[in-house]
Amino acid sequence: MSVPLAQTVQGGTASERLANLGLELPVLSANAYYVDHNRVGDSIHISGQLPFKDGVLLGQGVVGRDVNLETGKELARHAALNCLAAAVQGVGDLDRVRVVQMLVFVASTPDFGLQSKVAEGASELLIEVLGENGRHSRTAIGVAGLPLNTPVEIQMVCTAAS
Repeated sequence: MSVPLAQTVQGGTASERLANLGLELPVLSANAYYVDHNRVGDSIHISGQLPFKDGVLLGQGVVGRDVNLETGKELARHAALNCLAAAVQGVGDLDRVRVVQMLVFVASTPDFGLQSKVAEGASELLIEVLGENGRHSRTAIGVAGLPLNTPVEIQMVCTAAS
């Protein structure tokens, strides 16, 4: 029997846990047509984030045809890291980010059926970094295609934890 993910979260701050994973929040590129986050009251709505790293899209293709499940999970994990960077813009500090809802789009073949497994890559990162503040409601759906032929796009709603 596997250990529940919540029991694997190490102590320290969210920033320390992120660093212990060998990760850092990326700097997101500005866009003339939309913002990476929009705050409405206590809610921070995060625009769809792709698995970019240093301006380079980390993967292209369709999961179940060009991209395998494990690669899809890694791409989802990186898209979630970009979402965290946008969330920090909204609340000012990684330790104040609380994820409320995540919507994961997976470009996949019609018979793939494991979109939720791809989304687990993102969910695991959020819980590893934020602990209980990373637990969220989630929807994972398969789509025919995504921008720039990316396999994964993630949209999020967050709030500032007290």
